[in-house]
Amino acid sequence: MRARPLTQAEAPGVFAMVAELAAEAGQPMPRLYVSPIRQPNDFATGRSPGHAAVCVTEGILGLTARELRAVLGHELAHVYNRDILISSVAATLAGAITMLADLAWILPVSADGDDGEDGGPGLLGWPAMLLLGPLAATLIKLAVSRTREFAAADDGVALTGDPLALADALEKIHAWTRRRPLPATGQLSGVAHLMIANPLSGHGLAALFSTHPPLYQRERRPSLRQACSQPST
Repeated sequence: MRARPLTQAEAPGVFAMVAELAAEAGQPMPRLYVSPIRQPNDFATGRSPGHAAVCVTEGILGLTARELRAVLGHELAHVYNRDILISSVAATLAGAITMLADLAWILPVSADGDDGEDGGPGLLGWPAMLLLGPLAATLIKLAVSRTREFAAADDGVALTGDPLALADALEKIHAWTRRRPLPATGQLSGVAHLMIANPLSGHGLAALFSTHPPLYQRERRPSLRQACSQPST
């Protein structure tokens, strides 16, 4: 996914919003980047608040000022909660579980247990371990990712004080990603899990393994529920 530094001259409003929100949180302001993608989306990356960046797509700059401020607050919440670091740790643990499942398949085991019976998991046990290990690892990683998305929504709303704007922005972004999903190619597939909404095509069974919670679950959050019950302005 190609991105370049966003200059203050071309987007003074974005810089002002991020600077104001960072000051409100008492945290450093992240570097800002822009990607030439028409789909409205954004994501944050970086191991700590002092070494972080927020990347917006050109499409998301078309949101209203309130909606843009709300999604920027959401991304800053990810940064200040150190969600990128937490997700990296979860991915490492998931990889370790997968590796152990692979090793269990190839490592030699005793043919007989202490009671003289077969000490291994059996003919069907090894394939089960090989399949269930990576599945369990994936489910753990997805659970962490979805939990952090919920927390970022709550903390972002607390930072911006505008839940209705975030609810409206999520509605627009989700509608666009469903109508015009992006192909899972190149660098985009590597950062899709960081974006505020999954930019890739994912319906049916694929949606069960999405890194993002469904829109209806996001709207049921206490921080957004009241806003979603109000008419948009």
